[in-house]
Order: sequence, then structure tokens, then C-alpha cells
Amino acid sequence: MAEVNAMMIRAGCNFVAKNPVLDVKRSGFGMPVFGRTVWCNRRTTGRVGNGVKAVMQVDLEDAERLRRLEGLEATLGLDVVAERELKEKGFLGMRKTKLVCTIGPACSAIEDLEKLALEGMNIARLNMCHNSREWHRDVIRKIKKLNEGKGFCISVMIDTEGSQIHVVDHGAPSSIKVEDGSIWLFTAEKFEGSRPFTVQASYEGFSEGIQVGDSIVIDGGMATFEVIEKIGNDLSCRCTDPGLFLPRAKCSFWRDGRVVVRNHESPTLSSKIPAVQEEITSVCRELNKPVIIASQLLESMVEYPTPTRAEVADVSEAVRQYADALMLSGESAIGSYGQKALSVLQMASCRMELWSREENRENFLPHYQLGVSLHDRIAEEICNSAAELANRLSVDAIFVLTTQGHMASLLSRNRPRPPIFALTDDDSTRMALNLQWGVFPLRIELSEDIEANIWRGIELVKSKGLVKQGDSVLVVSEISPARAASMASQSIQLKTIV
Repeated sequence: MAEVNAMMIRAGCNFVAKNPVLDVKRSGFGMPVFGRTVWCNRRTTGRVGNGVKAVMQVDLEDAERLRRLEGLEATLGLDVVAERELKEKGFLGMRKTKLVCTIGPACSAIEDLEKLALEGMNIARLNMCHNSREWHRDVIRKIKKLNEGKGFCISVMIDTEGSQIHVVDHGAPSSIKVEDGSIWLFTAEKFEGSRPFTVQASYEGFSEGIQVGDSIVIDGGMATFEVIEKIGNDLSCRCTDPGLFLPRAKCSFWRDGRVVVRNHESPTLSSKIPAVQEEITSVCRELNKPVIIASQLLESMVEYPTPTRAEVADVSEAVRQYADALMLSGESAIGSYGQKALSVLQMASCRMELWSREENRENFLPHYQLGVSLHDRIAEEICNSAAELANRLSVDAIFVLTTQGHMASLLSRNRPRPPIFALTDDDSTRMALNLQWGVFPLRIELSEDIEANIWRGIELVKSKGLVKQGDSVLVVSEISPARAASMASQSIQLKTIV
């Protein structure tokens, strides 16, 4: 019965009208809000109801009001850049695609990290292939300091080193040009500084299983070498495809069109990499897995202050495909124009998202059932319905009360037009949600009283001047049954600020 009723929410039919009794003790802060509520009562018969709830202005004593409002700004935890964007552009103008920057020598100073944060960096990526653990710890400490002292909400993503990638370094502080036919020595010998036409590999066994005639591809095709001689563990190579050689570059070994990994071979992607990207992005969204499009998005901006038109087109296509995030690699880590590259991503994302809204493309996104248990299926249907309602009713924002972030991610999967504000009391959840498309995590204290949580969340945002009279907000609650009030554990409510 509950399963059928959960489906009825989305279909918008056979609602039973009720007039809930006002409980002054659960009216929160006495905020003048009028709402329409749809809830799923899973503790009794599973009946879905639709009622109009009028919340009266409750006169609180001054001392009580001050006590309730005390510290609201300190506990909100909205990123200062997102807050600025909201005030300047409104709810629908907020950028939904998240931006990831790889942190490297060019941007590891706290001043440079702050500049990236002000340009819109949501996530700082640390590539463990490079630098020492202490270097990475220092970067993490700096990011935490910015979050705590400057009001940012920057998450840290750690990329562990894989066994299939070999890191090489030519020793120079910046990129160098590799000329056609030049002979280079790839060696595991450790030395300081740089040597002419010598590349240092990251570990001694890098040449195991490699044969004369194999190819070494640098950074996915920036330059290519052919192995012409093996000298112990070293490789003498001739450049067959000249290009740019970056410091601490990644290399892969190829033989007969396949990647060579140590002493065995494995298949790789074929020449089909544009259609596959869109398919992978779509499947990830359908399965509710965050997807990041990365590598060489703005590669020319490692050395030049402006991108190519083709690069901007590729970035725009990634946004059109509804990727959760775009990522800068060498552009921010070692490039001279990391902040400009980030600005290009930000601008392209905003413009393409505006085009998607104007084309109303969200209505064409397919929905696939993910949940197996009844609880999960109800949560999924509620989020599908909430996103559809938000688009059809043109609400200004979606608020979701979430403990572990599950329903916030389900809402994000639908790629609704309004931004999704996820209210949580768990810092780990708050940071993890930074990667989700269109989700802006907020920190509040959650209680077992769902209605009190809803009012508190709205009052918190109102205290910052982020909502105004006439704004409509769709509120979705996700509270585990153990923490939920006796009458509901999941709900959809429409609130109009008056």
C-alpha cells in the first residue's frame, strides 16, 4: 500500500485532503509561512495525504526569541562564494556544476588557495602521485584554515596513486618542448636538478616487461617516444611525436595499440572517447554516482592566458551532459594561469546551465529505479516527485533535511532547475555533498522534530537575507525512523515566505 501511495505522489492524483491541527509547541520560531504538505505516514497505514497548513504568528517573549536566534549565522555554514552568488544572481542564477582544482606547486600557498576559492573552487584535489605526505598534510591544514577563518566550504578529494601510471620528471621547474627525433634517457636513477635529455622515473621497476619498439605516451598524448634500446633498467627513447613535456608528467607504455601494464597487457578504450564520455556520464547520473569530467579540459592554459575555442566547446559539452563536476589538472597545479582557467570553467558552466534552463532540457532526463527495499523506493519516488514539482511550479529553491545525504543526492540526480540546499548536522556529509550537482550544503542542528527542523532551516536562511517575501521553497525531509517524529519520516512541503 505504501509503495502504491508513494507512486501516487508523482502521479499527482487521488490525494486525501486533511486539515492538520496546529501545535503551537511545534511551530518553530513563529515564522509567518503558509504551506502545502504532502507526507508519507509509514508508521500507520502508509496513506498519502494532501493538506493545507496555516501556521500562525506566535508571539514569543523577547528573551525566548533571542535564545532561539542566537548563533544562527555561526551555525549556517553556507560557503561565502555561494552566498555572494545567490545575492547577486538569485536562486536560479547559482552555478550547479561543481569545480575541482588539482593543487600543486603553482597554487599551494594559502594566498593562492584563497584566490582559487574566491573564483569558485568547490573541491581541492590532491594527487598522491606527486609530492610528499607532509606536503599534502600542509595543504589540507591550509584549506581547513580557510574554511574556518574565511567562511569557505571547500572539500578535499584525494586521488591515490594507481599501479598503471608511471610518473616521470625531466627536472625543470616548467614545461619544455620535445623536438622530433631527439633522443632521451628514461632512468630510475635518483638525482637532484635536471640533466639534458634525461627523465627520472618514479620507481625502479618502471621498465619491467617493456620491449624495444614499445611506445611511451606522455600525459595521454602530449608527446610520444619509441623505445630504441634497453640499458639495464633504463630506456633509451626517440621522440616520434613532438610536443609539450610537463614536470612530473604521467606516462603509459603501449604495444600494438594496447596499454602495457608491467608484465601483462590489458585492453583500453577504442577510438570511439566522445560518444563514450556522454554514455558514461549519463549512466553515472542514472545510477546516482557522481561523475567528474577531467584531463586536458583547458590544457593550453598551462602556458597561455586564454583557452582555444575547441577547449571552451569541450567544457560546454561536458556541462550540457550534466556532469557533476569539471576538473582542472595541470592547468591549476603547475600552470601559470590557474585562476584564469578556473574563471573560464565558471563562466562556461553558468552560460550552458542558463541555456539548458531555457531549453527546458531537464524534463527529458530518464528515471531508473534504484531502490530495492520499500524504504529506498519511497525515498526515490519522493525525490523524483519533488524535482518534478519544483520544475512545474517554478519554485525558487529546494530544501532537503538530510543526515547521510542520500535524498540530497537523489534530488541532484534529477537535475532540477532550482538549487538544492542540503541541511545537515554531519560535517562529513556536508563536505561529501559538495561534489553533487546543484547541491549547496548547510550546517544546522537537527532534532527528532521534523517540523521544528524545517522552520529552523528556513529561519536560518532568512536570517542571512537569502530568502525574501514571496519566495517559494519546496522542503523535502529525510530523517531516519529512529530520529523521526511519531507521524512522519519523509515528506514534501511547499512553503511560501510572507
